[in-house]
Amino acid sequence: MATDRPDRQVLSRLGAGALIRECRRHAGLSQAELAARLGTTQSAISRWERGHESPRVDTLGRILQACGFEVDLTFRRHDDEDRSQIRHMLSLTPEERLRHFTSAINAYEVARRAGEERRIA
Repeated sequence: MATDRPDRQVLSRLGAGALIRECRRHAGLSQAELAARLGTTQSAISRWERGHESPRVDTLGRILQACGFEVDLTFRRHDDEDRSQIRHMLSLTPEERLRHFTSAINAYEVARRAGEERRIA
């Protein structure tokens, strides 16, 4: 059964070429149709998808938008974010950690149920 959007975890593990190909296919576009939307050539799309060339970051954003995706690119060092989170978690008492994780689990369950309700409707 097809879904209305690709799985987030799958897309996050793709390289730029595979990401372009999967988003294009998900949008139901041929390489030529995507190229026409971007004002480029089918051969450029093919080179990007095969990994022979990489589009610039702004071009990648335009490609994803042309395929119907909202693009929100954020650049930060993972290490900085990870260390900040680790420091924060280590500063909590065991009771505070338990409340934090319980709250996160509850939020996940609410989001999961809302997603199920949208699929049913």
